[in-house]
Amino acid sequence: QVQLVESGGGSVQAGGSLRLSCVASVYLYNSRCLTWFRQAPGRERERVAAIDPQSTTKYEDLVKGRFTISRDNAKNTVYLQMNALEPGDTRMYYCAASRSASCYSIPRYYSDWGQGTQVTVSS
Repeated sequence: QVQLVESGGGSVQAGGSLRLSCVASVYLYNSRCLTWFRQAPGRERERVAAIDPQSTTKYEDLVKGRFTISRDNAKNTVYLQMNALEPGDTRMYYCAASRSASCYSIPRYYSDWGQGTQVTVSS
């Protein structure tokens, strides 16, 4: 079982920035798609950004140009740099590793999940 631990969340004002980190217990970035999801209470988890083993990235339309997903293989860590944050970005953010190297938008295709880190953006 892969352990994923997120950090870097917090409370910021609109227009501010945060960088989320997700540390994996094992090296898996050459075999899995690493994805950031976010979830509001009572809602389903939605994909925010993903990065595959070839470093190809995918972003939700609402965060394009503001969020950047990246990874540091040596540290077994994937990052989500979030700039120009908006109140609508307020969510619990989770990182997840897919069941294969392919990236999907549906949560059930991800086998390993972190516990999440809260991001709150105030106006």
